[in-house]
Amino acid sequence: MLHSRRRSPENARIAPRPRARAAVRERRAAYQAALPGPLYCDTSALVKLYLPEPGSDELNRLVEGRVDLLVSDLAVTEAASALSRALREGSITEAIARRVHQAVVGRLDEGVYRRAELTRDVHRRAEQFLLRLVATPLRAADALHLALATTARAASLASFDARLGAAARAVGLAVYPS
Repeated sequence: MLHSRRRSPENARIAPRPRARAAVRERRAAYQAALPGPLYCDTSALVKLYLPEPGSDELNRLVEGRVDLLVSDLAVTEAASALSRALREGSITEAIARRVHQAVVGRLDEGVYRRAELTRDVHRRAEQFLLRLVATPLRAADALHLALATTARAASLASFDARLGAAARAVGLAVYPS
């Protein structure tokens, strides 16, 4: 996994054979060709990079080796909220929540992810999306993610939110998952 989830003996994978490795490389190249960069990751995608959820493995393969990932502080704050919810529900421990949050913030601060800045212009663009994309009902935070992606000149958006994905397609972004 790209984002260093440590594998216990129960979930360790057997090393793939050379032919399988080539197939994985080909699949990754196809994913990356289908999703031109830069690639903006919303909160749903960001959390999947760190916690085992449906779609996590495939997303990690997709972003492995990419240097054009865009993440916003909004996504980091929303990820902290998602971690808090998972902690309350008992699906993760406090240590995992803390470690994941520190990893996300660290990668953003170290430049592993490019920061998409939440500015006044981003807010105005989000407001325009909310008023213009009435056929695709967006929540305010989703409109902000869409505005962050487009303002940062992302060519693609990774989001597991169907409404945000539909809105992103409507403004010309490639979307994962499709």
